[in-house]
Amino acid sequence: MTESKPLVLVVMGSDSDWPAMKETVAILRKLRIPCEARVVSAHRTPRAAHELAAGARDAGVRCIIAAAGGAAHLAGVVASYTTLPVIGVPMVGWALDGLDALLSTVQMPAGIPVATVAIGKAGARNAAILAAQMLALNDSELAKRIEGMRDSACKAVEEKDTTVLDESRRIPE
Repeated sequence: MTESKPLVLVVMGSDSDWPAMKETVAILRKLRIPCEARVVSAHRTPRAAHELAAGARDAGVRCIIAAAGGAAHLAGVVASYTTLPVIGVPMVGWALDGLDALLSTVQMPAGIPVATVAIGKAGARNAAILAAQMLALNDSELAKRIEGMRDSACKAVEEKDTTVLDESRRIPE
């Protein structure tokens, strides 16, 4: 893939979020969507978070995915500095298995929306797909790539169904 200006900015509050957020980047790259991943903290590096979010549109970014655990303020802080769509990914953290992060991410005040996906790796994957779907509103080739990815997922489930069905029929009574 030729590297070009990122259309999707992936930010996370800590490098401990990277194992899950690699899933986001992998899907975006599979769909050939230029992206960039960064670590910024709403609390420890607020100026960096502000500068990244405020300058994203001028840098060509069209969507921001923000992941954080615990108090999970990153997505909300980022959303407060931009009118670009922001997708929040709550991370499993040190308390409540990520429920704290989910509630912190989803409970935004009126006027500063953050689209929120599932906790952890499933959310990281869905954030990439949701960002891709947003970008595909004006990109029919990208829409076809997303459809192809869904078709592949469907075929994989059908193959697993056949395997399980065959094995279940061989179990003696």
